Amino acid sequence: MSNFAFGTYRISDLNPQHVQALKSAIESGITMIDTSSNYMDGGAERAIALAMRDFDDQTKERIEIVSKFGYIQNSNMAKHKDEAFEEVVEYSADCFHSISKSFMQDQLTETLSRLEMKKLDCYLIHNPEYYLLDAINKDVAKDERLDEMYSRIYDAFVALEEEVQNGRISSYGISSNSFAKPSNAIDFLPYEDLLTFAQNAAEVVGNKEHSFTTIELPINILETDGLRCASWAKESGLRVLANRPLNAGEGELMYRLADYDESSDYYHHFNELIDMSDNDTLRPLHVLLEQLDDNKHKFGWIGDYDSFLYSQIIPHIKKTLEELSEEDVATMFSSIDMFLQEYRKMVLFECSKSTRVALKEKFSECSGTLQECALQFLMQRDNIDYILVGMRKPLYVDEILAI
Repeated sequence: MSNFAFGTYRISDLNPQHVQALKSAIESGITMIDTSSNYMDGGAERAIALAMRDFDDQTKERIEIVSKFGYIQNSNMAKHKDEAFEEVVEYSADCFHSISKSFMQDQLTETLSRLEMKKLDCYLIHNPEYYLLDAINKDVAKDERLDEMYSRIYDAFVALEEEVQNGRISSYGISSNSFAKPSNAIDFLPYEDLLTFAQNAAEVVGNKEHSFTTIELPINILETDGLRCASWAKESGLRVLANRPLNAGEGELMYRLADYDESSDYYHHFNELIDMSDNDTLRPLHVLLEQLDDNKHKFGWIGDYDSFLYSQIIPHIKKTLEELSEEDVATMFSSIDMFLQEYRKMVLFECSKSTRVALKEKFSECSGTLQECALQFLMQRDNIDYILVGMRKPLYVDEILAI
């Protein structure tokens, strides 16, 4: 049966609740924490360090920390603009990528500093297929782009074997969304030769055995193509970490595989804000609130709402509040913040209802909650060693571990 690991994708050292959730997970017996240098721009790694300070050396030894490198965003982007990193793939305006030796060394140094560690348990190349995606966009021939991809991975393996030799990491691997693609997908990343790369890299460096131990990829009840990669990995003596167990795609649609309760405070905050905005100055906000209330059941999944919140709702609210005094803005902001918190809960509730209808056949043989059914599906797979679950509140830790 698979073990649960603590995924830190949205964990921040600035949120005390996140740090407490990490502590609760460690106290409850979690033995692996998965993170990355780009999660909250290093905030996830700093949160892990804060949580670990409260434990003795014996407990710390029990916890395996897995981190990743590859993304050039936020503070890394600023560093890149000051002094360019090597072998950079400029995938989009705010997302560059590199798996070069020099970039890996830089990121490992930063990661160890943030984690307050001298040695990292396992270091993963994070989505190396960004090179493939960029090459596809540039119409590079398939054989040519795969040869270059393999060359980059091999060079990274050599650099990682050197870090094993230097004592800064114990092992390494790859986290790739493309491992989970159908083998005929244009951005599928073939994996059968990775062990050969690792063996050759170890020989070049002078290590008796390679330290390539781990692959990570999305697997869930809707997206099962990655199970073929998982089977290969287990047959090859590697361990498998499954991510995105509750955020699943089917066709062009995404689903959050979890049940949520209806907010009991939503209408209180909604009516309060409606009354406060019932005047000429705040008329645009009043109209927005009415539209949001009418459409809270129309979001496909929570990710759609989150994108809409930051691209449309918040800019609209900010523009409306420009007409108010500083004191009035502070009063309104508090009410708006509470409303948006409860509105998101309502969207989650509505999404979970529609997900149950859309996926009723998938869950017809399971009587538990959506999350229980989705996680039990993965727990029953012999080829999965760890299921990475985001647990940003101590309550979530309790709920997950109860499963």
